[in-house]
Amino acid sequence: MRRVWIIAAILILVAAGSAFVYVRMQPEPQPPQLVFGSGRIEADEMRLAPEVAGRLLENRAREGQVLRAGDTVARIDPVDFELQASQAAAQQAATRRSGSQIDAQIALAGHHAHTARADLGRYQKLRRQGWVTLQQVEARQNAYESAVGQLRTLREQRAQSDAQTDAAGRTLALARNRLGRTVIVSPLTGSVLERLAEPGEVVATGQPLAVIANLGRVRLKVFVSERDLGRIRLGAPARIRVDAFPDRFFDARVARIDAQAQFTPRDVHMEDERARTVYGVTLEAANRQGLLKPGMPADSWILWNPGSGWPARLAVPD
Repeated sequence: MRRVWIIAAILILVAAGSAFVYVRMQPEPQPPQLVFGSGRIEADEMRLAPEVAGRLLENRAREGQVLRAGDTVARIDPVDFELQASQAAAQQAATRRSGSQIDAQIALAGHHAHTARADLGRYQKLRRQGWVTLQQVEARQNAYESAVGQLRTLREQRAQSDAQTDAAGRTLALARNRLGRTVIVSPLTGSVLERLAEPGEVVATGQPLAVIANLGRVRLKVFVSERDLGRIRLGAPARIRVDAFPDRFFDARVARIDAQAQFTPRDVHMEDERARTVYGVTLEAANRQGLLKPGMPADSWILWNPGSGWPARLAVPD
């Protein structure tokens, strides 16, 4: 009889232990104030490309490297652009010298016109007094008109020289601008995702040399069912967790809610498999330390009911 009781006690303990293990192995229910979603980290990407064509002398971009805004990334061979700038500068100098020479000619022609005008006035007075002939007055009239015509022609040449000098100055500015663009700098602080060109290659205008991602702020797009969509509001707080940092949560907020439904993406497993259509919700998170990288799988929890507060523990629902 005693042996029966012992066996019964053992069976009861085994059953109790099994029940305890079963209960412990059951997934924790999702707190009602949360909406769960998963996806991959995204960031704004920019393809860095030259604004001038030429042979690539240097490409400092290395995959995974962090670039600061203003850092030199690549250089195009500047020889042709330096020659163009020198040619434009020489042309501008030549037109300025031509303008100076015309100014001297204008001063001399003006003096001749003034003298011719004075002679004409004197001969007209003498003609009225009967001391000179009409032919002599007409000769002075012709000399004066010729001097005035020469002065007008020189002034027109000076205007043309000014226009040529202005055009040469613009050509020089353009050449210097193009010369400055042979040095390609990073317009933003970010991480190099891909290097697309090697030194020695002849690259075209607009041909990407590297892909840079702005890691200062990243996004995570998750998909939720229509039932959960009605609870989520723009600006709602959220938390993100990635496999690389399983014990760390990154604060985020709801930045966008898609207005149009779509079929469940293949790589997204919904909590409710009966939901055939879902809505995209985009979360934004500050990433000042650059720990979150594009492509990282991530889990997220959206606190749609802030009044309930965050639970003590966040878990991934089955």
